[in-house]
Amino acid sequence: MTYRLRQPSRTEVVADVWGEGAEEFVVTLPGLIGLLDDATGFAPEHRILAEAARRLTHLHLGRTGQVFEALVPAVLEQKVHGVAAFASWRRLVTRFGAPAPGPAPSGMAVSPPPEVWRRIPSWEFHRANVDPKRARTIVEAARVADKLTPIVGMNHDDAYRRLRLVPGIGEWTAAEVCQRALGDADALSVGDYHLAAVIGWSLVGAPMTDDEMVAYLEPLRPHRYRAVRLLEVSGMAVRPKFGPRTAITDHRFH
Repeated sequence: MTYRLRQPSRTEVVADVWGEGAEEFVVTLPGLIGLLDDATGFAPEHRILAEAARRLTHLHLGRTGQVFEALVPAVLEQKVHGVAAFASWRRLVTRFGAPAPGPAPSGMAVSPPPEVWRRIPSWEFHRANVDPKRARTIVEAARVADKLTPIVGMNHDDAYRRLRLVPGIGEWTAAEVCQRALGDADALSVGDYHLAAVIGWSLVGAPMTDDEMVAYLEPLRPHRYRAVRLLEVSGMAVRPKFGPRTAITDHRFH
């Protein structure tokens, strides 16, 4: 399926949709553009977060409702540079996906369904620079994709538990999936390479560990991810230089 969103005015969104799944997409469109987001009870006391919330009253967390489609990119992003994950995603989708319908640019492809992902051989993951652990996680998730779809209707804790039953999906990956597919305002990406340090420098002027970040943001439940997103989008997040980047690992030659 291909879709194009247009905003003719501040209060109007128009969607053009082509291909299989178009009717379902129209039903889920309000969630995608954030109309189902509920910020009730979010009243941060920290001056920086309060100012970010004041500036961005229009910020809404969207949700795709597509669990498996959110899961594969999240797994590819585990413990690697973003540029490497994006390259792996592009190669696999181009190789195994279908041409995007409608007036899509030449070469654009639609992500394959679970039944295709679970049949991708190990050497194709290897050629896409995906190590065996991440490849196994994707294949296993594809095998149980029908059991993951129901998390869309679950609460935060139950959704996390269901996702983490899949070997290779930990707290960070579960949070990333819940952010993207469910619009979960409390999905804190614990284990992210930089997040705890950014939160620490932004809010207390010093780096934090993951445990310290979790403890510090506890009063903001169930809006911890909302607070993180506000910092990011407002430009008020402090991002100190972290030193030289680690080398991008190329698994294709291992």
